Amino acid sequence: MKLDPAVIEELTFSSGEAANLEGRSTESTTVTWLNTTGPHGKEVAKDDLRSFVEDLEASQELLWASSSHALLLILQGMDAAGKDGTIKHVMSGVNPQGCQVLAFKQPSAEELEHDFLWRYREALPERGMIGIFNRSYYEEVLVVRVHPELLGDMNVDSSAGSAERIWRDRYEDINAFEHHLHRNGTRIVKIFLHVSKEKNRFLERLGDPSKHWKFSMADLAERGHWDEYQAAYEETLTATSTPWAPWFIVPADHKYPLRALVGGILAHAIDQMDLRSPKLGPDELESLAQARAELQAE
Repeated sequence: MKLDPAVIEELTFSSGEAANLEGRSTESTTVTWLNTTGPHGKEVAKDDLRSFVEDLEASQELLWASSSHALLLILQGMDAAGKDGTIKHVMSGVNPQGCQVLAFKQPSAEELEHDFLWRYREALPERGMIGIFNRSYYEEVLVVRVHPELLGDMNVDSSAGSAERIWRDRYEDINAFEHHLHRNGTRIVKIFLHVSKEKNRFLERLGDPSKHWKFSMADLAERGHWDEYQAAYEETLTATSTPWAPWFIVPADHKYPLRALVGGILAHAIDQMDLRSPKLGPDELESLAQARAELQAE
């Protein structure tokens, strides 16, 4: 099963266009994409996700076998937008040997001594691998923008006149970095989980004892900066959606369609690589024939 190209087109936006987060739904797409032959609602999305997971499993095997490209999935979104659950369910069919997930925390003293992209370069997936960044270098133009005092820890001038230049420079650096990766065989899939403030998953966590461990008072403090983060995301997505690494803005209020959409986008991304299974030469084929003959003779 493939995700309708019209859905792919709706979820992404071209370089030079505005992200227009306020004008985008956090609940659903305008294009109908759910499988219409099954039951309705949650079960439909779960069925579609299973289909995309199967596609992704086969695609990952081909990615691994060809070893010519890597896939980097970048997930960004507000706290409790659904990043962890999306990774868990979408990647459920993927061979763990071919996938690595990284969640970047507060930078260490060593990392602060390097440029803002250094620790992310060190974590990039190898060819044949799928790498997932649960948050990424985009935090350096999001969290740091909302809390510019953090620039002081990086020995960067955070005065008002310098701040705007810093963000413009970082957008330019990110675009150049991603262009370099793209030219060298890394397909970058950037997904923003677009959740509404009204979809308060923190209340859901507080109402479920098994999820209390997920809640932090720091999350509540950051929620107080909601509007600032939305403004930072609007500018960041607009400035860094490029032909080689466009952003997908996925409605995230409902977790089951969200997961299915992310699965469909990933399967589509690998399909667009037009990968081929490795072709063996005459000597290798002869070796295989000899091995088959020896095994059959046992």
